[in-house]
Amino acid sequence: MAAKSGAMREAREERARRSASGARAAETAAASLNRVIHERTRLAIVSALAVNPSLAFIEMKRLLRVSDGNLSVHARKLEDAGYISCTKSFAGRLPKTEYRLMAAGRRALEKYLDHMEALIRATREGESSPQR
Repeated sequence: MAAKSGAMREAREERARRSASGARAAETAAASLNRVIHERTRLAIVSALAVNPSLAFIEMKRLLRVSDGNLSVHARKLEDAGYISCTKSFAGRLPKTEYRLMAAGRRALEKYLDHMEALIRATREGESSPQR
């Protein structure tokens, strides 16, 4: 009986160690998320530009379903971080603003996605531990 009790205690302690390790990994991944990209609208902008060579302001606005002001503010934040470029020109008399993803933006998005995958993996590993 004592041997069985000891084995059960060891199994509980091992589950607790794994759970704590997964929680630490999740906390580390969450703490190191890129806050510039993590915001919903900015993540949408970077993601849209990752799969399109460029997007005009009006195309981005329609795609993301955001207001002019909201798109402008978030795009400027990404531009200031060096993640996207903004080119303003005219098509006849109409102004045209076009956005492109910069190499730094692509790297930042890839790193962000890696962090999110690590967070998801750590969370799932924590969920797969048997609960009492």
